[in-house]
Amino acid sequence: MEYDIITKNKIKYITFKRLGNMPFIKHGFSTRLGGISEGVYSYLNLGFKTLDCPDKVKENIRKFALAVGVNYENLVMSDQVHGDTIKIVTNKNKGKDFPLQGDNKGIDGLVTDIPGIPLIAIFADCVPIFFVDTVKKIIGLAHAGWKGTKLKIGEKMVQTMVNVYGSKTGEITAVIGPSIGKCCYEVGKVVIEQFNKTFEDTSTFVEISRVSFNRLSGHENCSPNFQYHLDLWEANRIVLNGAGILNKNIIISNLCTGCNQDLFYSHRKEKGNTGRMGAIIQLV
Repeated sequence: MEYDIITKNKIKYITFKRLGNMPFIKHGFSTRLGGISEGVYSYLNLGFKTLDCPDKVKENIRKFALAVGVNYENLVMSDQVHGDTIKIVTNKNKGKDFPLQGDNKGIDGLVTDIPGIPLIAIFADCVPIFFVDTVKKIIGLAHAGWKGTKLKIGEKMVQTMVNVYGSKTGEITAVIGPSIGKCCYEVGKVVIEQFNKTFEDTSTFVEISRVSFNRLSGHENCSPNFQYHLDLWEANRIVLNGAGILNKNIIISNLCTGCNQDLFYSHRKEKGNTGRMGAIIQLV
């Protein structure tokens, strides 16, 4: 396994072994266990974009940050709008954008080289990608749902690290965290057509899951309606590898949020009426 399940102060969260071997960072990915939210948000809901009580969400995030070992008051949070805009986080942002107050509106990627600033992003099926330049000590965190994956936000994160900080792609490690797996992610033709516009070959991460037929009025022929399984883990691996990250430095957790609802929230499996998890990474 590429991950460990940690429990601290009743908060259960995930760490990744490759990142855990880097003494200059702290990191974690939350589960749904250990917080104070109730009902469909039980228990560790970190999502302000839900109908949960904001004070409970704040307290859950505080508890998660404490378990990971970072300062809640210094958090910088992204907005998660399914885009590809990336923000360079500096000391002036420390604590200012949590809860989200405007400066980070429209942001799906955060990058920094400053110790003591924990980056946080929120998820419930979408793909979290942790980035670490192991030599220059640069960190990043991206939110890659199907739209962000299609826009190749992972590549843009790598380009930002290279262009702004002088990172070398061979020295960057990327971890693809818990998110919905191909097994649980069925989409229609419209989504696949979007990927066909931005990827030369989708055959390694798209497969037909089922076909139904709609009989055309007045004709003997039938019109096929295709549904597809979409593998966002593999799509993001292709993006990261294409950006120059070595395959040996791309780690996939293989934790499906849809298959593990005892541990994670799943927006798709719970039909949107559920909580959110969070990813945190910080330089120390």
